[in-house]
Amino acid sequence: MDLARETSDTGRFVRQPNRFTARIEEGGEHPPEPGRYRIYASYACPWAHRSLIVRELLGLQDVVGVTIVDPIRDERGWRIPGGDPVTGAEFLSELYLATDPGFEGRYTVPCVWDAKAGVLVTNDYPQITLTLETAFAPWHAEGAPDLYPAALRAEIDELNDRIFHGLNNGVYRAGFATSQDAYEEAVTDVFDTLGALERRLADRPYLHGDALTESDVRLYPTLARFDAVYHSHFKCSVRRLTDHPALWAYARRLYAIPAFRDTTDFDHIKRHYFVTQRNINPTGIVPRGPEIDWTAP
Repeated sequence: MDLARETSDTGRFVRQPNRFTARIEEGGEHPPEPGRYRIYASYACPWAHRSLIVRELLGLQDVVGVTIVDPIRDERGWRIPGGDPVTGAEFLSELYLATDPGFEGRYTVPCVWDAKAGVLVTNDYPQITLTLETAFAPWHAEGAPDLYPAALRAEIDELNDRIFHGLNNGVYRAGFATSQDAYEEAVTDVFDTLGALERRLADRPYLHGDALTESDVRLYPTLARFDAVYHSHFKCSVRRLTDHPALWAYARRLYAIPAFRDTTDFDHIKRHYFVTQRNINPTGIVPRGPEIDWTAP
């Protein structure tokens, strides 16, 4: 990450806007079809992790393809080990530039390639999971959860917005802050949000009651990275995830579900953050630990 391009004059982190925001939808330029689309994702990236979880929860593995990039990103961007089987690309940047030769900025995951049109459709990560949940509904596996039920969408959207600003993006605002004021503002938001979620989960198994929703998918990747990375690397060190009894029990409850557990790769997560983000960790040393039992009941 180029810190200079994503930090304001007051030392506050400013996330790069998403460049590709076309929709996969019936009647549009990119209609949903089995085998047409491919997600490019990293096990290390929390935004990409969401897409991987939803793809498996909904049983879309044979409908929407996936390519996993190397966790170590350099000045060339994300590398595709062995080359991409669909496009032949060796770096994700090739797909960005094939779609927009004038693109300048970071090449981000997740993004979705339309093999029929030969272009990137979207790198709009909040929309990608919603698209899998709605546009691809005809191909959901039997018994798959309804992660975005119509009756709860307004409530889900409202909570998702709070989770994003206070926690998902809040940890980045703390970690990439270059002024004390910006850091204090961000880290306060992080722990205020964790406190609110701790209280919310005190009397329910999931964020909206007894069933999994899009909100749970959006919260989990940040929790999975919290003690391993954000607590130390991003200076979110007021408390650990494991110091929040309800949140820690909730995180393990999600981890016990194969779609969450099988897409959680702590090795990729730690190597990406500690090796790639040299502006925060100049030596590139990957710390040992923490020793946490995610399988504990």
